[in-house]
Amino acid sequence: MEFNPIVKGLEDVYEKMVSEQRLNRNDGLHLLQTNNILGLGYLANERKRAMTGDQVFFNNNAHINYSNVCKVRCGLCAFGKDLGDKGSYTMSIEEVVAKAGGFADQGVTELHIVGGIHPDLPFSYYLNMITKIKERAPQVSLKAFTASDYDFFAQMENLPVIEILKMFKEAGLSFISGGGAENFSPRVREIICPGKLSGERWLEIHGMAHQLGIPTNANVLYGLLETNEELIDHLLALRNQQDATKGFYALIPTAFHPKNTKFEEVSPASALRTLKVIAVARLILDNFRYIKAYWISTSPQVAQMALSFGANDLDGVVREEKIYHTAGATSPQMQSEQQLIRLIHEAGLVAVERDTYYNVRKTIRP
Repeated sequence: MEFNPIVKGLEDVYEKMVSEQRLNRNDGLHLLQTNNILGLGYLANERKRAMTGDQVFFNNNAHINYSNVCKVRCGLCAFGKDLGDKGSYTMSIEEVVAKAGGFADQGVTELHIVGGIHPDLPFSYYLNMITKIKERAPQVSLKAFTASDYDFFAQMENLPVIEILKMFKEAGLSFISGGGAENFSPRVREIICPGKLSGERWLEIHGMAHQLGIPTNANVLYGLLETNEELIDHLLALRNQQDATKGFYALIPTAFHPKNTKFEEVSPASALRTLKVIAVARLILDNFRYIKAYWISTSPQVAQMALSFGANDLDGVVREEKIYHTAGATSPQMQSEQQLIRLIHEAGLVAVERDTYYNVRKTIRP
């Protein structure tokens, strides 16, 4: 086989891609360790183009963080507070619904709703929140809570998680976020989030959601203590789960932000690490159609670069974000639709506004 010179040092992976063989753990490690960053980007871009062409997706979304009170208090998190701490807050259901309604009136098509594991709020608070938001804004998709929350709700109500998920689906839940995945390695979780559910439990709960027809996203955290092996093993676990239940839509690689956490001495992930992680995720996760360049985590500038390294989704407008910004994120709180379109067009790609399920709302060509 005659190789493209740009893939020098990556010929084995290139040959597997051409012959449609699945990449394995050693391939993933080789890709993460390569110095041929342009070759890596080329391979990831080829895989992306085979899946979605030159399209880059975004949506008109908004975040609502209903409370920062959390009894788990993971070391990696700057957002959570103890009950009664200065700066702690919990919104009433009426406040959440009013905020959601305001966003809906602005044309938002998706609400991303997450908060802390609150020690005192009753289960009815969460279920009523979803019910009442859906009543106020029936046209808006609700992407709400994480596997950690659903595990907590099940313990609170002494019910199986699958029954909890059925209740939320009936109330109007559309989708589940990928939060809480971090890294599935027990070693990493014991250091950064020892009070959180295990990686195996996270996968199990997402599998249950998929069986009920509730789609989900998946996250991977990078830039905090994980080895290359642990990063690849996380991606392979997601790939195996997707093979089994086929309910993941997008992977969101998220860079660790150390400010105001227990790991302030950790240097933030470099732009190069970000591009490598996104490109390798695209190549390993052959059964994930969408890889996000999450501009809040990476900055709009690095996210734009990632569109040439396998990413094909810029998340969305967002409007307000608290979790990353309390950890020192310097990205804006919001990108307008026009700003997102400009980032995509400057990369020579086609901007596509989508809904939560990646149905096309409109296509904007350069």
